[in-house]
Amino acid sequence: MSRRTVAFSLPPWLAHALRAQRGPVPWSAVTRGALAAGPLLLTAVLVDRTSLGVLAALGAMLAGINDRPGSRRASVKRLGGPAVAGGAGLLIGTAAGQYLGAVPLTLLLTGIGLVAGGLSAIGPVASGAGTQLLVASAIGAGMPLPEPGWQRALAFLAGAAWLVGLRLALPTPGALAGDYRFDGERDAVAAVYDAIATLLDATGGPEATARRAALTAALDHAQDALAGPRLRRYASSAAERRLHGQYAAALPLAEAATALAWAGEAVSARAGEGPRRLAAAVRDNTHTGPLPAPHRSGPALRALDDALLHAADAFDQAEGSDLHTRRQTPIDLLRTAFGAGGREYGLRVALCFGVSVAVAQALNQSRWNGLHEHWYWLPATAVFLVKPDLGPLVSRVLCRAAGTVLGALVFAGFAAVLPRPEGLVALVALSGALIPVATRHFAAQTAVVTVLVLSLVMVGGEPQASAGRIGETLLACAIVLIVGHLPMPGKRGGGVRARLAAAGGAAHAYLVHVLNESDDRAARWTLRREAYRTLAEARGAIAVSAAELPALARHTEGTDEVAAVLERLVDTTTACAVHLDDTGRLTHRHIDQLAELLEEFERGRGRVGLRAIELPVAV
Repeated sequence: MSRRTVAFSLPPWLAHALRAQRGPVPWSAVTRGALAAGPLLLTAVLVDRTSLGVLAALGAMLAGINDRPGSRRASVKRLGGPAVAGGAGLLIGTAAGQYLGAVPLTLLLTGIGLVAGGLSAIGPVASGAGTQLLVASAIGAGMPLPEPGWQRALAFLAGAAWLVGLRLALPTPGALAGDYRFDGERDAVAAVYDAIATLLDATGGPEATARRAALTAALDHAQDALAGPRLRRYASSAAERRLHGQYAAALPLAEAATALAWAGEAVSARAGEGPRRLAAAVRDNTHTGPLPAPHRSGPALRALDDALLHAADAFDQAEGSDLHTRRQTPIDLLRTAFGAGGREYGLRVALCFGVSVAVAQALNQSRWNGLHEHWYWLPATAVFLVKPDLGPLVSRVLCRAAGTVLGALVFAGFAAVLPRPEGLVALVALSGALIPVATRHFAAQTAVVTVLVLSLVMVGGEPQASAGRIGETLLACAIVLIVGHLPMPGKRGGGVRARLAAAGGAAHAYLVHVLNESDDRAARWTLRREAYRTLAEARGAIAVSAAELPALARHTEGTDEVAAVLERLVDTTTACAVHLDDTGRLTHRHIDQLAELLEEFERGRGRVGLRAIELPVAV
């Protein structure tokens, strides 16, 4: 009698809820978290300005949620931009709460949700800014504090600025090699060379596609790390110019490695040794020494050899170089915010935020929660739940509910035994230290933030409120689940299609540039980076949509196949560019592959309802 093995797999929406990121403990971020909200609150308690300390701790907490690994320079924008939006939200919310009734207040906050939701489609920093704008406006309108709006906003900004100051001042592992200013930047550039070496090792094997995607992620991260704000537009020191040159020297190496992976033929292990030595030289801020050259037996290998020689020369110079990023104009940003993806997300955020404000106002007017007015918890919770940045809808709801219940129960236990206020201040400091670790899973992050927020509420003079926090969170979960499945104007999945359309447009621009045989290498690398970056963003949005419940996931079915075709098209374009540099003409394999991919893309575009993109129909 034969036995059948039945493979069991969890549905995507549940598997996503159980998935957590892995990695080493970010001790530097843990230290910053411990020194942020807790000490600010303690100082405010000691000088008898507890309410301002609560707001400063909130500002530090929200900034801590955005404190991700990366460079100091990038952290200023990633932490500071949303904090400024949060300060504006406190001003608006405080004024609205003082002078508007329940109905006008609900309409105003709904309008703010519409604008903030649309702007969130621009990118991660804009999304964080939209979130803090909405959360802070709800807090400003609903939190009973004696201070005027401008003092609340200043306290909130001071808390966020304190964490930004800690990020700029405190050392991080690996930051002391060479110039102290470059911590994440140096690691990010070194990771690019490591990713190139790994791709070369995988060439000709089944892991080549995944390694090429990892190279794209490394290049995106390095670009972001080096492109943050600075006092001058261009690199202003020899060390910084040298680091920029080292990043630029990686681009032709990445191009050659991608062409080798496209060819599908394994290369010798010697090919990856050069990029690994370059990675070590970047990370340790030393000279490269002699680099082993690969065999010059084909166009891609010759391009790799030439790129290694160029890199060896660039590493010994302190010459600045373009980061090959395409600057977006204000018109580009507005087009993204008010395009199909921005409109769909804006409407969804506005409806969730507005409904939660209306329900909270109705419950508050009926005094269902007695003397403890925390109606702002409901809309603030809905803001986090409606954000696709944090995963599929059902996954967010499950994690939020589980995390809130766990955090509230943990806090109730601590509150029963800890002295006040010193014990609660210590609990705030502990929670702040745990946030960087807890951000790896939304439920864990929710639990830690729940403990921190309930501690702040009690330090501010309110009684223990764990039961109310659980109740309002579950209510917010129900609102967002219902609104998330309601039909909206236009076609569902607009955000995914907008990103896929952007990827198609970038692929088109890159392909046209290569086929025109332009000698402008800098422009080619800029277009190549844009094509791969937009593809990675589209892939991320498609993965989130695919993990939704079937009722929502069906609206973007087939988009992953179209993205895969575009990815192969960009890889083929890269191989064409390398071959044209070497021989001045394309082979039949290149031409046939391009024609096949263009036809396949056109068929897939029609199936998923993507607008037409004028890709070349002949080579």
